[in-house]
Amino acid sequence: MRNLLCSLIKGVLESNQRTSYLRMKETGVVGPAGVNKMPLLKALPCQKPRILSPAWRLAESPNCQRRHTLPASEFRCLSPEDAIGVFEIEREAFISVSGNCPLYIDEIRHFLTLCPEMSLGWFEEGSLVAFIIGSLWDQDRLTQESLTLHRPGGHTAHIHVLAVHRTFRQQGKGSILLWRYLQYLCYQSSVRRVVLMCEDFLVPFYQKCGFQTVGPCAVSVGTLSFTELQCPVQGRTFFRRNSGC
Repeated sequence: MRNLLCSLIKGVLESNQRTSYLRMKETGVVGPAGVNKMPLLKALPCQKPRILSPAWRLAESPNCQRRHTLPASEFRCLSPEDAIGVFEIEREAFISVSGNCPLYIDEIRHFLTLCPEMSLGWFEEGSLVAFIIGSLWDQDRLTQESLTLHRPGGHTAHIHVLAVHRTFRQQGKGSILLWRYLQYLCYQSSVRRVVLMCEDFLVPFYQKCGFQTVGPCAVSVGTLSFTELQCPVQGRTFFRRNSGC
């Protein structure tokens, strides 16, 4: 009886093993030679579909690539290469009004070679729209020599010219540029004040920008006379005015 029961159990087990083998063969888990592929399947990592982030996207076609453009607005010191553009703006701004230019092309190149760090240009999409050219001076008042000299040991920044392109006038750009220039000079430890000379009709503009009248200037150009103004820079914070731009 015991042998009969063992034979029945063995037959059932062999039948189950045969059935399992056939199912595994049909599903491809067992190869033709009877090799078990289950360990290989278990060794493969289970990966879920991954959505590509924007950084993994395929490269755009040349026609759809982003264009590299110049900054919309940029402030930087000028260089001798900017001299022609500077003179064109200055000539149109001053000759039409007074018949004279504060600086001519050779003088512009002179100062932009000697002291480019004392200048500041405003560029819109790569084009110059406004500028300031200055130099250092080492005396209390401006003299005729101050028009052409740069004194590296001086503590006074002398603004020779501020001009705005005609297309951008009446937009507050002159006062914004001057504010930027004064802020820039605050970080020049050697500069303690800024001086300039201008015709009487421009005095209110500079006074609104923080300048104080010193008095009549000793410098004259032809029949033109000027007023001298100054503004301290060390230990002072310049608040930006609402120019409406």
